[in-house]
Amino acid sequence: MSAATATSKSAGPPTHPTYDIKAVIAAALAEDAGDRGDITTLSTIPESTLATATFLAKADGVLAGLAVANMVCEMVDPSLKITWSLQDGDAVQYGVEFGVVSGSARSILVAERICLNFMQRMSGIATATAAMVAAAAGHAAKILDTRKTAPGLRLLDKWAVALGGGTPHRMGLYDMMMIKDNHIAAAGGISQAVAAAEAYIQQHGLDGVQVEVETSNLDQVQQVLDVLASGAAPHVTRVMLDNMTLKDASCPGGVAVSLLKQAVAKIAGKVQTEASGNVTLQSVAEIASSGVDFISVGALTHSVKALDISLNVVTR
Repeated sequence: MSAATATSKSAGPPTHPTYDIKAVIAAALAEDAGDRGDITTLSTIPESTLATATFLAKADGVLAGLAVANMVCEMVDPSLKITWSLQDGDAVQYGVEFGVVSGSARSILVAERICLNFMQRMSGIATATAAMVAAAAGHAAKILDTRKTAPGLRLLDKWAVALGGGTPHRMGLYDMMMIKDNHIAAAGGISQAVAAAEAYIQQHGLDGVQVEVETSNLDQVQQVLDVLASGAAPHVTRVMLDNMTLKDASCPGGVAVSLLKQAVAKIAGKVQTEASGNVTLQSVAEIASSGVDFISVGALTHSVKALDISLNVVTR
């Protein structure tokens, strides 16, 4: 595989105060079963039939979702036995068989599509992330995910990014403040929005919460720096430099990053910097060369190309 192998093989699921992976799996199984169950399998496969099924990679990529498949099989039928020759975060090549599940043929067929749906989506995300991380190699910038995830699959999508070697951004609206353009407009300006955020943090005892402020030009960057210099923004730790790259086919990577570089130089390490916008495999290295600390990429989760994986069943 041309993309780098993921670097976070041991990454477990991200933490979330209310998310329940098993409830998500149960909902997926219930959605599939409806009020009758798998009528095709019930009608064509005798209850006593045993089977062995093999997971096969039909494309190169990075695997993710194997731990979720374990949970699916456990929920469908605890007697199913599943073994893996590779693990979450491993690179896999086309044609490689990397897992086997054995037991009741009926149970395997019920679990099949739900296992594959989770694995294919998560592996697609991990594969795209690994490619993006590899493309930015040689620079200090870390690749971040975003909140642009499938509804109900936030934690699984972000888990897949981590397995692909990416770095998690905030999980949701509750664990980090991100003051974006609409907040700034509604609050009356950057200084007003930051002051309100700092007051809320103090009033609610949220001292561990960090604040990021979005900017789109050098004037806004200066406004953030002015607030920081006043000492009125102790929780502002990062500035987003949004769309400070311009598409330009004559430039390396197809993007002009001069404005981005000016912004990074202006901030001069006072807080972290995050670039956003116009990030592709072709442009990410040039964006990273600006010296930003982070590059956020919504496409990792909102434009997923599933990794092709099949499950081939043989009865015995």
